[in-house]
Amino acid sequence: MKKFLALLLALVMSLSLVACGGGDDTAADGGADAEDGGNAETAAYQVAMITDYGDITDQSFNQTTYEACQEFCDAEGLQFEYYKPAGDSTAERVAMVDAAVADGYNVIVMPGYAFAETIKETAELYPDVTFIALDVAQGDLGEDYTVPSNVYCAVYQEELCGYMAGYAAVKLGYTHLGVLGGMAVPAVQRFGYGFVQGADAAAVEMGIADQVVMEYAYGNQFYGDSDITAYMDNWYQTLGVEVVFASGGGIYTSAAEAAAKVGGKLIGVDVDQSANIDTYGEGMCVTSAMKGLAETVKHMLGEVVAGNFANYGGQVETLGLVNGDDPTANYVQLPMETTQWGDGFTQDDYKALVKAMYDGDVTVSNDISAMPATTITVNFAGNIK
Repeated sequence: MKKFLALLLALVMSLSLVACGGGDDTAADGGADAEDGGNAETAAYQVAMITDYGDITDQSFNQTTYEACQEFCDAEGLQFEYYKPAGDSTAERVAMVDAAVADGYNVIVMPGYAFAETIKETAELYPDVTFIALDVAQGDLGEDYTVPSNVYCAVYQEELCGYMAGYAAVKLGYTHLGVLGGMAVPAVQRFGYGFVQGADAAAVEMGIADQVVMEYAYGNQFYGDSDITAYMDNWYQTLGVEVVFASGGGIYTSAAEAAAKVGGKLIGVDVDQSANIDTYGEGMCVTSAMKGLAETVKHMLGEVVAGNFANYGGQVETLGLVNGDDPTANYVQLPMETTQWGDGFTQDDYKALVKAMYDGDVTVSNDISAMPATTITVNFAGNIK
């Protein structure tokens, strides 16, 4: 019965879009209406974004995706709205998809691996809706799951920008490092394991592998709290950790709170987090291991509007290095403007590293079955909570 009703709803929605070129025009956070700046081609599309367990002020995944959707839709004159589930469950995320479709939205953007089950429950029910998912891998969906033609999933080679960040940290003179992951999900693990490999490579090159030590732990959640801050206090104040790579949504706040007490440093993740991290202490953010979330969203929405989505539907695409000469063109990178370059690691050194990685002269493993073998000392503590 649910499937029949859902198909009926999708049919009605599709007919109504053809008839009037839009749906509910009362979206509180929507972009410009198609009538105000769109054309006949774009008027058929209305874009919705659904947040995962966070919200659009998380200074990370959700916020970046939201802002990219908003910017694109404003420029194209498309209706846009975002939906926030009432809680962190597949049922509540599915409910938001149902609500968006009922409101007339036929392009739905979903950031985060948590949407895998949502895709499996809704994509075939709404065959006329285009789904764009970020960080949803084949493994999240199930190896035997066939991605429907109305779904596109992008995943990233986090191990590559993690490597860049770890390599930079050691080259810049930091010898006691920390990795604070959120939950031990594949994307977070790839970030961390890449960081370990990069730090190890730099230490070996410099002949200081016996001097470099790395603490490694997961918070088992994607937000900071007093318990994790206390754990970070121990890292910075007792163990002497100098810089922590915090990969996992808002969990960086605990590392930043602890670092602020002793003048410690942080490395951001996903996006350029320098503006947010530096509010805890001027110059706290050394660099950020970024992936091109905004670029992916804008590119894919552009392809939808251009009528080219059939070239992408049914795929889980892995995005990484696409240019060996221009690091800013890649889907994984360090920020050129805000990284704290120094004599030990300059912009030219970074460009040379990216070129070597692109050419295959420097290789990074994406194996997350076990901690990478290293010459440096890595103290793995598992889950903090």
